[in-house]
Amino acid sequence: MTPPAGTRARRTRGAGGPDHLAPADLAAATEAFLVHLRVERGLSPATIAGYGTDLRDFGRSHEAATGWGSSPEAATDYLARLAGATGPSGRVLRPTSLRRRTAALRTFFRFALAEDLVAVDVAGHLDLPREPRILPDPLTVDEVDRLLAAVDPDLAAGGGERRGRRGAGPAAPLAALRDRALLELLYAAGLRVTEALRLDGDDLDLDGGSVRVVGKGDRERVVPVGDVAVAWLRRYLATSRPALAAADRVRSARGGPVFLSDRGRRLGRNHAWFAVKRAAAAAGLGDRISPHTLRHSYATHLLEGGADLRVVQELLGHASISTTQIYTHVTGERMREVYARAHPRA
Repeated sequence: MTPPAGTRARRTRGAGGPDHLAPADLAAATEAFLVHLRVERGLSPATIAGYGTDLRDFGRSHEAATGWGSSPEAATDYLARLAGATGPSGRVLRPTSLRRRTAALRTFFRFALAEDLVAVDVAGHLDLPREPRILPDPLTVDEVDRLLAAVDPDLAAGGGERRGRRGAGPAAPLAALRDRALLELLYAAGLRVTEALRLDGDDLDLDGGSVRVVGKGDRERVVPVGDVAVAWLRRYLATSRPALAAADRVRSARGGPVFLSDRGRRLGRNHAWFAVKRAAAAAGLGDRISPHTLRHSYATHLLEGGADLRVVQELLGHASISTTQIYTHVTGERMREVYARAHPRA
């Protein structure tokens, strides 16, 4: 692609020396790169936003100010500092975050070199850190049952009106029914929370017991949904959702968002996070649980039940089976625990 005007590197001549490329403006080069990701590579808005955040953090660093595209040192020094200390927020940077930032810089500098925005191959000097193997921490089947049962719309019926930050919200049973339907779906279909919240009415096939999901990289898949989750979704769609939709003129295209906020708009990630945290606290499960825990539990329970690894890969929407294989380590650990408890000579 041709970068916007003003972003291409300028050819200059040093005193008595040969021509060389002077790097383009980093901010302009970053924006050209993000346009490339959106237009030519078709990446999702969330992925593009992540690249933008990482590259703008680099652009604000003192290392970038020393000459970000004329030599590899600016990028390598920046990553070395993050590896040894803290991120831009002052918090210790996790290995996964460092790997993501390195990948973002490598991809950006490959683009910049191809478009003559930099003078040297910076990407060739950036080694991607080894990906840490962090085993998921799934719930047991009993713990999942306790978590879901903790969100009880019938018990919430006595809770009266809830008050949000901007005033009165809907009656507690309406919100509790929405949250229960959401949590049931997260576990029944193993969805990422963003996948669940992006669902529109046309994505649901409750008669067929399935849901159409658009996941990472805009990859589409159809995932079966069990009878229990279907029953909760039917109840929510018949009673709670119409009342929530009345709070705002929700768009009707593709059936409109499935999960609505107290103000009748598409539900946000923060609400899903706090809904799971509240349920975990009520169930006495501690604070280790997030919406993604239900996805981990879904995959682990399928494999423990005898599901084929390739089938689980398709259900989860993983591009590579190596990503799915991490769950085989989890089930292996559980097998050893059961053996150690049950075998007389363990």
